[in-house]
Amino acid sequence: MNEQYYPIKSSFVQIEKKNSWHGIQGMLFEPAEACEKSQIAIIVMHSDMDYLAFPVNNELAKRGYRVLGTAVSDRDNLMDEKMLDVQAASDYLRKIPGVRKVIALGHSGGATLMSAYQNAAENGAQVFQGPEKLIKCSDLGELSPTDGVMLLDSNYGNGAMTLLSLDPAVTSEDGGGNLDAEFDLFNPANGYDPKGSTYSEEFIRKYQKAQGARNNRLIDAALERLHTIESGKGKYSDDEPFIIPGAAQYAYNNKMFPQDIRLLSHTHKAWQLLHADGAITEQIVPCVRRPKNDRSFTDQFRMGSLKSTVRMFLNSSAVRTTEQFGYNEDSLSGIDWLSSYNCTPGNVTGISAPLLVMGMTGGYEFLAAEIVHENAKKSKDKTIAFVEGATHNFDTARECEAYPGQFGDTMKTMCDYIDKWLSQKGRFMD
Repeated sequence: MNEQYYPIKSSFVQIEKKNSWHGIQGMLFEPAEACEKSQIAIIVMHSDMDYLAFPVNNELAKRGYRVLGTAVSDRDNLMDEKMLDVQAASDYLRKIPGVRKVIALGHSGGATLMSAYQNAAENGAQVFQGPEKLIKCSDLGELSPTDGVMLLDSNYGNGAMTLLSLDPAVTSEDGGGNLDAEFDLFNPANGYDPKGSTYSEEFIRKYQKAQGARNNRLIDAALERLHTIESGKGKYSDDEPFIIPGAAQYAYNNKMFPQDIRLLSHTHKAWQLLHADGAITEQIVPCVRRPKNDRSFTDQFRMGSLKSTVRMFLNSSAVRTTEQFGYNEDSLSGIDWLSSYNCTPGNVTGISAPLLVMGMTGGYEFLAAEIVHENAKKSKDKTIAFVEGATHNFDTARECEAYPGQFGDTMKTMCDYIDKWLSQKGRFMD
């Protein structure tokens, strides 16, 4: 495509939100002078982090689009309230003269939020109120669907990331100090190597089975406390603290697959792989990441524990597993994606809007893109592509290059592809 970059301007905006006295904050990036592409406006929001100055905002704006980088009104809110933040941002963009289409962009945990919003907007909040849900969504009123959804290096879902971070070596939920050596990832006898671990098939199966079992025990414990609270016998009338040792989602707490990079290391099917020279090959896509995480933080409260509440855990950090839970080189199985609405693979099952899913091969969550794409069966216009050598935050994974410059400018590669997808005639533009 012919590259054309536009001078851009940015402005801070305060967005009104129904039934909220402070609303949400945003930064609006747009071409200094409106162009054909600026009829498309993009909401960028994460479920927990401030995305006002997310680098993609500027990159897409200079390609001609209006981009609203935002932050949820309160990161401690339930997913329900955060979906209303998306609604407020969408309403704001649709009131801008010249805006004809609004697109939702979710990155990492933002993909959880944006996919949940779009599903509820297309199908009503009742889609998240069935008996299969661990905790039911509140009545959100009528939400306005966005015209398209872009999910960039989605994680496996906020609930699944908690699951994948759980330390099965924890022997007591009262603290992270007493651990079972049988499940110690950092014991050389179990296959650990600081240069890159190779765990035995027996250890992998045993570890994953214990991880899934602990996950379901925690969910059962939270559901029991929720029943107690709602019966008027809880520690408080509305909610209770729920602290889980060895369960923080931060990247340095994710277990097993960051150390043994054979796991979740390539796609199951052939997909588009974008290269630095502009070439696009269709192939089984490999991950180029290097081993990471060389110590456990389970014994630390600040670094290693998930500090939540009963309702917050069930709403935003939990998903059921089955007896088949586990993962290998190219697949992740045994997760009941529909048991919650905090996992993107379950949320996309109800989305019919045009969908772009992209994975970054320099990051360790890249395989989520394939799972999300394959679950989005309702969307008739869906696209998947992977960026060779891009990290989770779209920078170039220089340490993974076989030679300097191998992966080029991965941010540019990705944003050029997004530009092409958004501007394709007949999709969002006449």
